[in-house]
Amino acid sequence: MGPAASDEAFVSLYRRFRPGRFAELVGQPHVVAGLQHAVRDGRVAHAYLFSGPRGTGKTSAARILARALNCRSPEDGEPCGICDSCVEIARGSSLDVHELDAASNNGVDAMRDLVAHAALATPGRWKVYIVDEVHMLSNAAANALLKTLEEPPSHVVFVLATTDPQKVPATIRSRTQHYEFRLFGFDTLVSLLRTVRDRAGLDLDDDVLALAARRGHGSARDALSALDQLAASGSSTDERPGLAAILDALGDEDAQALLVAASALHEAGWAPQQLAVEIVDDLRQAFLLAVAPELAAVDGPERQRLEAQGTRLGLPRLVRAMELLGRAQVDMREAPDARVVLEVTLVRVARADLDESTLALAERVARLEQAMAAAPPSAGPPAAPRASAPRSPGARPTLGALRKERQAASGEPEPTAPPAAPPIAAAPAAAGEPPDRDGLVQAWGDQILRSLPPLAKALYSAGRFVSVDDGTAVFAVANPPHRDRCADLQPAVEDALAAHFGVPVAIRLVLETESDPSSTAVAGRTGRDPGGKTEPADVADLGDDEFDPDDPGVPLEIDTLVQARLLEAFPGAEEVRP
Repeated sequence: MGPAASDEAFVSLYRRFRPGRFAELVGQPHVVAGLQHAVRDGRVAHAYLFSGPRGTGKTSAARILARALNCRSPEDGEPCGICDSCVEIARGSSLDVHELDAASNNGVDAMRDLVAHAALATPGRWKVYIVDEVHMLSNAAANALLKTLEEPPSHVVFVLATTDPQKVPATIRSRTQHYEFRLFGFDTLVSLLRTVRDRAGLDLDDDVLALAARRGHGSARDALSALDQLAASGSSTDERPGLAAILDALGDEDAQALLVAASALHEAGWAPQQLAVEIVDDLRQAFLLAVAPELAAVDGPERQRLEAQGTRLGLPRLVRAMELLGRAQVDMREAPDARVVLEVTLVRVARADLDESTLALAERVARLEQAMAAAPPSAGPPAAPRASAPRSPGARPTLGALRKERQAASGEPEPTAPPAAPPIAAAPAAAGEPPDRDGLVQAWGDQILRSLPPLAKALYSAGRFVSVDDGTAVFAVANPPHRDRCADLQPAVEDALAAHFGVPVAIRLVLETESDPSSTAVAGRTGRDPGGKTEPADVADLGDDEFDPDDPGVPLEIDTLVQARLLEAFPGAEEVRP
């Protein structure tokens, strides 16, 4: 026969240490002050609505209120806890308190029964109805409760509790005094657990209490349940996966070590979803320790470890890791293999180059900035001479590029700096004397032509200077219409020549047929050689400037040649000017 079982059944910690007085209801000072003063001053409302997350003391506060209202000898609004009424309410056997779970009794019949019995007498001074999860009532049940809730019998008090006040009909909310219960802070939970540990005689250190408080996530009932579990196991080692190796691998950007650590935890029985939740929790604590240490829910050696790992990872990677793992938790719900989702996400966290998100790029930029700020300034090696970029096949060379190629082929040195003054003819004329033909041709191609107005530039770029006769420059063009158009702009060209050479230079316009037909040195300026074949313009006479074929201010000479050929092909035709 086995050992005799204990006569006293095990009771969980959150039931054994449920608060029985307002002073024991921690974490809700605004609720305690309002209810205690209402009982003390005799200003108790006929209906209250308690809302808030689970495990924050809503039902406990309702029971304390019921005890205070029916206590034989209350003290400053507090129940004595020793009278028959207080004892019976604590046991749940009092006829003055009626608790109803609206989640399972949400029909209209349950509300009609409640209303029918509300007017009946009660042994105590007050009859208190506590309705949990009131937002679960059906519309018909809520409507059945409305009239009695608004004008209940003088000895009836309704206390409605809910975790989702938005779903409670407005007609019910407007008939109650609404008290909102809040989640417990980490320090408050640790203090509560320490009190429970001492009263229960549990042999648990502060690290276990901190872990239970973290698992509570602001809920006293969840924290006490976690403490029960930790007390049963006797240690916190097996209650949470060891994530130090994973965070170290993330800091080292070691994808191999990261996958090995995750695989070891998976083989130890931890599901990918559990690992993701715990990793995010550690990363969040490290993030809080880096940004707002007073908000972190860790203490002791765990706090030091997470603080060091947070510094090692840096804020950009911490933020990116939490976002990636948060999305992974959603993706793992429907993934065929949740383990693959977690492993890929962890590798992306460790290797920013495998993540194409904006956060990953921001992290890489931040790391580069830190490296540049930490590196000492040093003078780098002298820059190598800049080589000309190779020209792609089929690309049209610029005039400057052609000139440089010609200089390289002829062995002439390339000038290292632009000349301080505009270039002058190779054999410049003396001051007050007209230029000779060679000086005129060079100055024309290098300076004067590019300074002309666009129309004059277009017309005169198709002609050439053939000679200088008694101080008059002879300029040859292709045909009479071209000569007539050039004559209209001749004053502007003569002014440009005079401004350049410092002496008046007159121009006489002639036709190519009137000039020397054997001259081929600058025949390309007209677009025709002595044999009638079209030739490209002499790029050496146009300078180094790059030109844009689409620029209307610098038209290609082929346009002028086409106009001249059209006028030549149709004798008697006239060009209509815009």
